[in-house]
Amino acid sequence: MKTINRYNVVEIEPCGEYKLRVTFADGKCNVVDFEPYFIKRPHPQYNQYHDPVRFLDYRIEYGNLVWGDNWDLMFDPLNLYYNNLFKNYN
Repeated sequence: MKTINRYNVVEIEPCGEYKLRVTFADGKCNVVDFEPYFIKRPHPQYNQYHDPVRFLDYRIEYGNLVWGDNWDLMFDPLNLYYNNLFKNYN
């Protein structure tokens, strides 16, 4: 039987430019603003997702929010859960 981690992302809904409503396995829901991340952490691989159309090309895989065929951009689910894209929880 597969165990679901409470931090797994189960649903995503756009709710503004660079903002996503992220719902987790335990029912918690956050509106996460990704624009500050793109501004503070520019990177050639990630910059393509600062384009509003490309930003909306996300998906959920194995409880993670990801962009790109090879997970070009992803965030630790703990960072999304606590709505802090810059903190390292490891």
